[in-house]
Amino acid sequence: MHGTHPTLTHWLLHEQRTHGGSGVFTQLLDDVVTACKMISHEISQGALLGNLGAAGVQNVQGEDQKTLDIIANDIFLAMNSQAGHYAAMASEELEDVHIVRGAADGRYLLLFDPLDGSSNIDVDVTVGSIFSILRLPDGADPTNKGSFLQQGVRQLAAGYTLYGPSTMLVLSVGNGVHGFTLDRNTGLFYLTHPQMSIPAETKEFAINASRARFWEKPVRRYVDECQAGTQGPRGKDFNMRWIASMVAEVHRIMVRGGVFMYPADSQNIKQGGKLRLMYEANPMSFLVEQAGGLASTGRERIMDVVPKDLHQRVPVILGAKNEVERLLRYHAEFDGK
Repeated sequence: MHGTHPTLTHWLLHEQRTHGGSGVFTQLLDDVVTACKMISHEISQGALLGNLGAAGVQNVQGEDQKTLDIIANDIFLAMNSQAGHYAAMASEELEDVHIVRGAADGRYLLLFDPLDGSSNIDVDVTVGSIFSILRLPDGADPTNKGSFLQQGVRQLAAGYTLYGPSTMLVLSVGNGVHGFTLDRNTGLFYLTHPQMSIPAETKEFAINASRARFWEKPVRRYVDECQAGTQGPRGKDFNMRWIASMVAEVHRIMVRGGVFMYPADSQNIKQGGKLRLMYEANPMSFLVEQAGGLASTGRERIMDVVPKDLHQRVPVILGAKNEVERLLRYHAEFDGK
């Protein structure tokens, strides 16, 4: 059945032979993959296991946690603490770093959003997990948040898992982007989407239109031009999408193109933006750039942003190269540059 599709493990071993290395990615990703399979199972059971609804508490972001937010976070922490490869982890759901006890030889750091888009859970709409892998700097103390505050360009690998009609893992170890689909019968991920690529041109954009009254002029200009369609300056019709799950939005761009925006606006700029740099914007930017797209705050390449805080927020504009470049021009013109 899957004879022409290598498993994720076999693909990683092939990458090791082709590009050199010690096989560390196979070890680092093994527990991440297991965690994602376990989360996929919990999500698929939904109300049958009592997994839906609010947990009645808030996370460090001040956001109401869903029951599955806590379940997914606990799974990530438990599964990735066992092999001893990670010295410490950081999560959207935790204020401080999580030290892996007994990992004296751990040389890597794991950042993750255990359940992105969890507001969609109760209505059975696609959600996902996002992760990023960094190297622990030589001599750095993993108990110190500063060890995690590395620019996105220093990521060793990043990926997301999409929990939709099928469960997919989309991954980059720095040699392009590749998608793997979970066979629930064998419990294995198989390579189904090799060398994913984002077309430079698109007729599709994603933005939360309910925030239009807060947008800066460059974003308003861009959206207005897209909505003007064939009669407007773009000379073509655009479709607008919004799923309220970054994983689902980015996956659509990976599969068929487009641009995703959660830009700075007059309301969210007080906290730096909406999306978190370290475990949302950076890993997604790594993937998008590996697939030939661009990722920017509107004024700066996201992966060049120097992080100052574990839960730092940034504006995000990513996807089709030509569209992101247009948005950058609009921001530059607005800023008078």
